[in-house]
Amino acid sequence: MPPDPPEAGSDPYRDEWDLLGPALATNGQRRSPEEGFFTGPEIGTPLPGFRLRSAAGPRIDLHADRDGSKAAVVFFRSAVW
Repeated sequence: MPPDPPEAGSDPYRDEWDLLGPALATNGQRRSPEEGFFTGPEIGTPLPGFRLRSAAGPRIDLHADRDGSKAAVVFFRSAVW
C-alpha cells in the first residue's frame, strides 16, 4: 500500500513516495497500477525462453547464455524520458 499522497501545494513533480521525476506526479506513467494488475510471474517461476538485445548490442538467449546459472530479470513497466 503506497503512502498518503503529497500535501496540497507541494511540488507537483514529487509522488507519494517523495520521489522527484521529470513528469508531473499525476502523469499516467508515474501512477501505481490498479489493484489486480498483472506484474509478471511469481518469484521462482521459470520463464519461457526468449532472446533480447543486450545493452552492448548483440542478442542474448535467456537460458542458453546463462548455461544453467540463476538470473534476476527486471522489466520496467514504463519510463519517463
